[in-house]
Amino acid sequence: MIKVAVTGAAGRMGSGIIRKITEQDDMEVVAAIEMPNTPLAGKDAGLQAGIDELGVEIVGSEDLEKALKASGADVLVDFTIAHAAVDTIKVATSCGVGVVVGTTGFSDDQMAENIKNVKDNNVPAVISSNMSIGVNVFFNTLKKLAPLLYDYDIEIIEAHHNQKKDAPSGTAMTAFEVIAEELGRDTDEVGVYGRQGLVGKRTPDEIGVHAIRGGDIVGDHTVMFVGDGERLEVKHQAHTREVFIAGVIRAIRYIPSAEKGIVSSMNDVLGLE
Repeated sequence: MIKVAVTGAAGRMGSGIIRKITEQDDMEVVAAIEMPNTPLAGKDAGLQAGIDELGVEIVGSEDLEKALKASGADVLVDFTIAHAAVDTIKVATSCGVGVVVGTTGFSDDQMAENIKNVKDNNVPAVISSNMSIGVNVFFNTLKKLAPLLYDYDIEIIEAHHNQKKDAPSGTAMTAFEVIAEELGRDTDEVGVYGRQGLVGKRTPDEIGVHAIRGGDIVGDHTVMFVGDGERLEVKHQAHTREVFIAGVIRAIRYIPSAEKGIVSSMNDVLGLE
């Protein structure tokens, strides 16, 4: 039985993850963590997630270390915000607990700190900007297409709900990085984030990245390869957050067999090249 701790336990993703874990035969929720000094402290995590009582009380993140040690958690799942997730990963790894992280918006320095904590504490980890199984097949497809369409103009368009705080999305940035790497282009030199005014003629190597925010869009990502007389579009649309949760479940199940001390990707989880 895989023992799982969940941060952001009363949020939309956290509650959904808790509900899904309770449907599995090989895992259980053993700790539920919320923001520091949360007013939900002491409330049952199952009832907060809209299911039966679990007998697991929500605690504030100030009690994270204590909760992890008391619960014997094997893995912690984090879908919160970047600065909070960095601290959570630090505490979890120091406790010898593996991590599954779908939080987006990490800076390069923050991600470097995450990797260092995983390595120094020799724990298994999966960190991905998008846990959707379909999105990771999408990344894999882009990796294979980019070298074939190297002389096409490339534009990335992402759309999300009006509550999303970071832009472009982590998924769009991963798509950008995958394409740039396959084409041998420097992301710092070729990225163009939106266009306004007299920007001049499009350069052959630039890759456009554009963000749309509105309503309750769960997550749409389109990559356009545009040539003379034709274009190829690769698109992924998430209709529900359940697609991300399905990926989380696979990642949790992967953790016991994952190599320790490195950060695995969803490619590793799914067995993609």
